[in-house]
Amino acid sequence: MVMSDDPVLFDLEEGVATVTLNRPDRRNALSSEIADGILDSLDRAADENARCVVIDGAGGAFSAGGDLDRLKRRIESDRPVEAAVREVERTTHHLVERVAKAPVPTIAKIDGPAVGAGANLAIACDLQVGSDRSSIGFVFRTVGLSVDSGTSYFLPRIVGENVAKELVYTGKILDADRALELGLFNHVFPEADFDDRVRELAHEIGSGPTVALRQAKQLLGSGFGKSLETALHDEAVAQGLVFESRDHREGVEAFFDGRDPDFEGR
Repeated sequence: MVMSDDPVLFDLEEGVATVTLNRPDRRNALSSEIADGILDSLDRAADENARCVVIDGAGGAFSAGGDLDRLKRRIESDRPVEAAVREVERTTHHLVERVAKAPVPTIAKIDGPAVGAGANLAIACDLQVGSDRSSIGFVFRTVGLSVDSGTSYFLPRIVGENVAKELVYTGKILDADRALELGLFNHVFPEADFDDRVRELAHEIGSGPTVALRQAKQLLGSGFGKSLETALHDEAVAQGLVFESRDHREGVEAFFDGRDPDFEGR
């Protein structure tokens, strides 16, 4: 990847798009320029038919969360609260929603801290992978704020309501092992081979049957709000769509040929 002064970097390799937050001097805080850069990168990933998206942070931090300078400016100004709320909705909230609804699998590559809104950006992804020096925390209380950026939606679904309350009420920052234990991280890899291990995982996912995985992602994301009857119906409809894919045909043929399938994502 060619380094630059751009706030967000984009790279595409063998169907895996890597989106890197590139403000290490600000610990990749979610400023409006970072949010816009991620959104543009998600559009580019879709345009270039990426089959997996990895969100990364440069310089030893995933993201330090919200832009504190923006909070300070609001406090020092006479700007109406309603305008500040709309700005949060336009930037961070829209960003988290877009990441969560990305059509292809997403991976948060967490090397260093992911806190506040940065932690929510991480858990809005489908998988969270940390290095052994990573950490995560929902630290809104530190600056006297309630939760935002999807905390109340994502966090209880991952760790359960009781644990979510404790993490929010205390603002505790969890190390990688504790995050793994609670299910906030899918994997923790040693720093020495972190990049290689995440790359292997991303390419394993990206080489899968993309049409089928798109449908599976939608079904899994909506499953909690459905009855069993509705879930079974929606699964049958999704399978009907996937039956027409080239990858389904390849998977069946590969099975009977006794070989590994070569999925093309269509």
